[in-house]
Amino acid sequence: MRLATTLQYAADPRTAADQAAGWESAGLDAIWVAEAYGFDAPTILGYLAARTERLAIGSAILPIYSRTPALLAQTAAGLDALSGGRAMLGLGASGPQVVEGWHGVPYDKPLARTREIIEICRQAWRREPLAHDGLYRLPLPSGLGKPLKMLTHPVRDRIPIYLAALGDRNVTMTAELAEGWLPFLYLPERAGQVWGDALAAGAALRDPALGPLDIVAGGPLAIGDDVTHLRALARPMIALYVGGMGARGRNFYHDVVTRYGFGAAADRVQDLFLSGQKEAAAAAVPDELVELSTLIGPAGYVRDRIAAFKDSGVTTLNVTPLGPDPQRQLAAVKDMLA
Repeated sequence: MRLATTLQYAADPRTAADQAAGWESAGLDAIWVAEAYGFDAPTILGYLAARTERLAIGSAILPIYSRTPALLAQTAAGLDALSGGRAMLGLGASGPQVVEGWHGVPYDKPLARTREIIEICRQAWRREPLAHDGLYRLPLPSGLGKPLKMLTHPVRDRIPIYLAALGDRNVTMTAELAEGWLPFLYLPERAGQVWGDALAAGAALRDPALGPLDIVAGGPLAIGDDVTHLRALARPMIALYVGGMGARGRNFYHDVVTRYGFGAAADRVQDLFLSGQKEAAAAAVPDELVELSTLIGPAGYVRDRIAAFKDSGVTTLNVTPLGPDPQRQLAAVKDMLA
């Protein structure tokens, strides 16, 4: 099982990236950079490529609507060249609030677009002339363009693609086509009842050349005899996603938590959050949901949580270390994974 983290850069991305680069010596294997509607991810990933030597670096995620398929392929190829073959292209549909509110493009046909983007990116990395006839038409039928192949030579002709997926059809497509899966609010004890059938359906269609699906999941991390109070730090984030990331009936995270068996609580969190009562929404997140989605407690407890994630199929443990000494926390987890 690999050890990964997601860069937390709300204040100063350079300081955060410098700190995370130092975690390489603690045994960290991969680092992810998110992109919502703040700083873009590729710029920070380029900086991380220069500041690290061994870490795999990936976007988690680049929204599929904000860049053309060819630009996504170029960006991944550029990061792969800068890092010496360590890039991972994490893609996802994001949601209508960001896609239509921030990027100003229609949120439509996310599955079909994702499938076509994967095909076009892999075509580009193989340096084949780009020709595609679907939602994306390459070249356009105006007669002004012609099929072009990538001008530069990518370090790899197959850069790993990871998909952020929650719905059944999207998870099935991920298990069929992608190198890795980036679920969110992953509860190892209940993941099978939510996604097991979808993963199996995709695996049945999977090309063996892709290798096993890398499942990336975890949560906030703190190890110690007096750290369980830190679980409360996860509540505002869970409330934000379950309550505020989408309108009623269009919130993917609310749907997942409902499928876990927390439907009434998810409704309560959403009601409170959308009415502006964010602290009350965080307090309404069920204790069990918080506990199962984190790795916070004594060393033996954290070891058991790691085993639960591994037993559920997780192959890359993605953690967010809490407390004053994140490097020590990561080193301790790395020892547990050995």
